[in-house]
Amino acid sequence: MTDTYDYPAEIERDEDGRHVVTFPDFGWGATEGATRDEALSEARDLLRELITATMREGSDLPRPSRPTKRRPLVVPPLPIALKAALYEAFRAAGLSQRGLARDLEVAESEVRRMLDPDHATKAATIDRALRRLGKRVSVSVGKAA
Repeated sequence: MTDTYDYPAEIERDEDGRHVVTFPDFGWGATEGATRDEALSEARDLLRELITATMREGSDLPRPSRPTKRRPLVVPPLPIALKAALYEAFRAAGLSQRGLARDLEVAESEVRRMLDPDHATKAATIDRALRRLGKRVSVSVGKAA
């Protein structure tokens, strides 16, 4: 299980001079922008979609590779990072949704919604579930890119 969901992005210029962003760790998907900043802003949305699609498929999220000067880190939106953390912790625990629901004393449908990357879930609810799975959430704030 990874402890971060920040992934390095590869940025290249296409033949029209646009900045094209990909995430090598995922191996698919691309976005672009007229400027580097615009492309990186779009990359955040792409990263959300890559994480969401991986979760929907029931696949393992890739471990983020190391960033470099040419491969800056892209930070996903906080809600999807929290969902990804819960998804990975749940899978690692080997529990069923029913088992986690029993442990949390909630309906199984609530656990399904917590694990659904498209369903809004309060951060406190995800934090509670992660603690039950032996994990904790830690937030760090850094300088904006």
